Amino acid sequence: MLRAERLRHSFGPVKALDEISFTVQPGQTLAVFGPNGAGKTTLLKVLAGLIQPQGGRAEVAGGRRAIGWIGHQPQLYAPLTVRENLRFWASLYSVKLPADLLRRLGLEEHADRPVRALSRGLVQRVAIARALVHDPTVLLLDEPFTGLDRVAAEALSRLLAQHAAAGRAAVLVTHNVEEGTGLATDVAFMRAGRFVHFAPRAGRGPAQVSEEYRNAIA
Repeated sequence: MLRAERLRHSFGPVKALDEISFTVQPGQTLAVFGPNGAGKTTLLKVLAGLIQPQGGRAEVAGGRRAIGWIGHQPQLYAPLTVRENLRFWASLYSVKLPADLLRRLGLEEHADRPVRALSRGLVQRVAIARALVHDPTVLLLDEPFTGLDRVAAEALSRLLAQHAAAGRAAVLVTHNVEEGTGLATDVAFMRAGRFVHFAPRAGRGPAQVSEEYRNAIA
């Protein structure tokens, strides 16, 4: 469903991606952990087609239309309402706004408010809804829990679990080992543009993954 082969990308002398290869199959969620500057965001942008790698290749079954992307920028129009934003993005994919999407993310009472009037946490919820509006088969998520309150974070966790249960794939970048481990079927530790560890989670809990992470990047 998603495959990366020997991805390379540098910013001047800094190697952001250094021969990264992996595969994510249907139903799998890969959680990628790593310190700031490890190359995690660059990896997601290459997978999403937002950056052309300087070497190697990335393939997503169904092409870019199959991807739902949540990055550091919400990609929303501040003067438009929540509903207008989501309808606009749905139109780009020639689909209708899913009837239950606002409800699933607790946005019904905010649907007719302009995005510029929302709190950071609510804007993040709308950005998540935007990424889901076309029912993607592959989700790429860069710190999606940032700014979310507990209720919204739980809703996102449920959505990601449902996404995987439907046989779809995801790559999740997060600093929160507990949240990432709870959602992941596989974990990767990234340092200086390379995967220094990649393995199935295989029942390992957050404490064990945290210890492995600390040892791997030390």
